[in-house]
Amino acid sequence: MSKRIETRELRAWFGSFLAIDGISLTIEPKQVTALIGPSGCGKSTFIRTLNRMHEVIPRTRVEGTALLEGQDIYDASVDVTELRRTVGMVFQRPNPFPTMSIRENVAAGLRLNGMRRKDELDDAVEKSLRGAGLWDEVKHRLDRPGAGLSGGQQQRLCIARAIAVEPEVLLMDEPCSALDPVSTLTIEDLIVDLKDDYTIVVVTHNMQQAARISDVTAFFTISGAGEPGRLIEVGETSKIFTKPDDDRTEAYITGRFG
Repeated sequence: MSKRIETRELRAWFGSFLAIDGISLTIEPKQVTALIGPSGCGKSTFIRTLNRMHEVIPRTRVEGTALLEGQDIYDASVDVTELRRTVGMVFQRPNPFPTMSIRENVAAGLRLNGMRRKDELDDAVEKSLRGAGLWDEVKHRLDRPGAGLSGGQQQRLCIARAIAVEPEVLLMDEPCSALDPVSTLTIEDLIVDLKDDYTIVVVTHNMQQAARISDVTAFFTISGAGEPGRLIEVGETSKIFTKPDDDRTEAYITGRFG
């Protein structure tokens, strides 16, 4: 199910501002890849280029190559809607559809993809909620508003919504930053479980979190105010956190800057 992502010399602009420059990175299937680095270094911009969400913002552009299992996602022949189904995204703050029930939040994408039969929808909703570790907590109140759940439950609902359409990649932009410590650990455990089925990329400012959940860590930084973000180093998480090759990586991880 999961797919490899590869970028080559990827650049992204907001108007005339170059936000990321020359990002060449391979993201392997069935692994968690953590992106770390100081604020403003382009981590979130980078992952938004991987499902073409960056181009939703006016006056943006992307240059370079981004491949999903060898296919250039910026090729004119690519169906962007289908790409975003294949490459799902979970955002920093939980964003369940506020007027929809728990059931309808999960079923929304399935309906858009043409699933109509109630029994099929019910089975898919249950499967997705189980996959997000939420079923046992909500199975008796599926018709209540999704916005009535706790913050951690809302984030797991958003994950259930993302995996319901059976993507192959999950992009997560600081998925725990708005959550309490208990909810954070629940989401972390879920991410580790999900990597058996998905390619997962997680943006995080939490060094301990990156060390706990990721197989590979990529360090981004900027050289100064107004400069673009660049990928400095990538490697197995255990190596990045114990013996990085670049002094800038070590300085960030040990808290000497950033």
